[in-house]
Amino acid sequence: MSFPQHRPRRLRSTKAIRRLTAEHRLSAPDLILPAFIREGLTEPVAISSMPGVVQHSTETLKRAAAEAVGRGVGGIMLFGIPAERDATGSAGLDPNGVLNRAIADVRAEVGDDLVVMSDVCLDEFTDHGHCGVLAADGTVDNDATLELYGQMAVAQADAGAHVLGPSGMMDGQVAVIRQALDAAGHQETAVLAYAAKYASAFYGPFREAVDSQLTGDRRTYQMDAANRREALLEVELDLEEGADMVMVKPAMSYLDIVADVAAMSPVPVAAYQISGEYAMIEAAAANGWIDRRRAIEESVLGIKRAGAQMILTYWASELAVWLKESE
Repeated sequence: MSFPQHRPRRLRSTKAIRRLTAEHRLSAPDLILPAFIREGLTEPVAISSMPGVVQHSTETLKRAAAEAVGRGVGGIMLFGIPAERDATGSAGLDPNGVLNRAIADVRAEVGDDLVVMSDVCLDEFTDHGHCGVLAADGTVDNDATLELYGQMAVAQADAGAHVLGPSGMMDGQVAVIRQALDAAGHQETAVLAYAAKYASAFYGPFREAVDSQLTGDRRTYQMDAANRREALLEVELDLEEGADMVMVKPAMSYLDIVADVAAMSPVPVAAYQISGEYAMIEAAAANGWIDRRRAIEESVLGIKRAGAQMILTYWASELAVWLKESE
């Protein structure tokens, strides 16, 4: 007996069939909105390299968080930009510092309806722009930095963050933060480890967004783009130290890493569609070279297809509206 030849095109013939047979679907709860707040602002300030993204004032940040809730977005990741910086990033530890106040304000606005996340790193708060304190020779002092990370994590948990995102790629950071949180009574505060964070050329617009003071680079502590197996080692170490979730950053050039991590991780996997990825699509769309909406949807779906359960993207709120329209 012979059977008719299978023709995959039959399953592409209409929008309804394509929707029915889709292997992967995005949904608004998959999305996390990164957001910036700058100390002292009364009105938002546009970020020139990231059209549509702003440095928020307190009031506009609260509105953005409330809007994200209304659109079904899963979470918000907060980054703070202080008025003053110093060598140790002390504004990041101050309970009254810009980031900790923002956490409290957003949590008061949205309660538990949105997962409030915050960045545990010193780079926005140091006058040299590195993710930790510097030793006398100018290198980042890993162990001295860990002590500050523990304090910073407790301050953010005290302010009301549901999830903390240590992004500095210091050895042992997850263990130190977990121990500090538990000792301070924050056993329920989760840790989303930036487990495989690469030294990427695509962070440029983010540095404008946070007014980074960095000169040089972070290649001595962020991962080398040439290395794939090393990412799994970094993830394994963070899991051993108690990470509740793990992240790959960036997403676009590292989808193989996302897939590798998703295949081995027993905990949820996130990926960060970073500022440079956002800026490239927005620039190409502004020049009429690509279809903006289709490019955004395709780029984020690609991250989901690679295995990420959670995706940090600056399009989170806008994309959530489109997803609702297509239901």
